[in-house]
Amino acid sequence: MAESPTPDGEGITITRVFDAPRERVWREWTEQQRFADWFGGEEAEVPVSTVTMDVNEGGAWQATMFAGPERREIHWHGEYREAIAPERLVLTLSDQPGDDLYELVIVVLTDLGDGRTEMLFQQRGRMSAKQYEAAGDGWSTFFDRMAEHLSGH
Repeated sequence: MAESPTPDGEGITITRVFDAPRERVWREWTEQQRFADWFGGEEAEVPVSTVTMDVNEGGAWQATMFAGPERREIHWHGEYREAIAPERLVLTLSDQPGDDLYELVIVVLTDLGDGRTEMLFQQRGRMSAKQYEAAGDGWSTFFDRMAEHLSGH
């Protein structure tokens, strides 16, 4: 089940329900191979060799994305602020090397029973409402791909 992102001028909130146990959804966020498979959606490639993750408070993460038909190279990076398996992940997100500006991402996973998980995704930071709208659309396509992986398609 997909819900549209709600950019509120100060960020993005997306709620999704996945037909997968919470531990499996957690692994999509915290295992390199799984993350590389969905991050970027259908329009981008993230080689698993470019993904590093130290999923601990204060640990760093990074991934290189090749986006669109022109394969624009984007270097994503950040730091984990909280990692409470399998329920809460808080991390910073930036595509600006050497810049201290970042977005804060919060992922809360709730076990709904019957092998289903609700994911509450929030992103907050310094972008404009228009930028958040575009980013929300992007995340929605990423989560569509995650849902495909979780359902086995």
